[in-house]
Amino acid sequence: MEYNKLVSVTGLSGLFELLSSKADGGVVRSLEDKSTRFVSTRVHNFSHLESIEVFTTADNVNLVDVFTAMKGSTETLPSEKDPAAIKKYFEKVYPDMDFSRVYASDMKKMIKWFEILTANNVEIKLSENPEQDGLSNEPAIAKAKPSAAKTNAVKDAPARKINTPRKMA
Repeated sequence: MEYNKLVSVTGLSGLFELLSSKADGGVVRSLEDKSTRFVSTRVHNFSHLESIEVFTTADNVNLVDVFTAMKGSTETLPSEKDPAAIKKYFEKVYPDMDFSRVYASDMKKMIKWFEILTANNVEIKLSENPEQDGLSNEPAIAKAKPSAAKTNAVKDAPARKINTPRKMA
């Protein structure tokens, strides 16, 4: 299971692996109970874990950075039911977090998600971009200039009258 395929779904607790997506939703598998279901985008929103950032006192950081700090910490994870213990935990593990903008519910969610990720042996890392140093492997496409005949045809075309609705008096 890859970190870049994991999503959070509004209205549903836990994390999900996005198996496939459609125009009106997606098929997801829960990481907790392994159940598979269709989730409609009319009711729910998806958030890829790779796109979630956390407020810090400097620049925002990706959630991966916080999870990495949690993984490297020797502190034990606090209970999800004790907001004071959760805040103290993050003050030790990630002191740069902006605690005035990161709510206790967000920190609780990070604890729960970290437990789910470690229970499922998910490697916590961002996916690598295929571009290297701004160079792309795509072939260059030569842009063709429009022919003079097409250019003149557009210029010589008669202007069309646009019907606008009339005001009723």
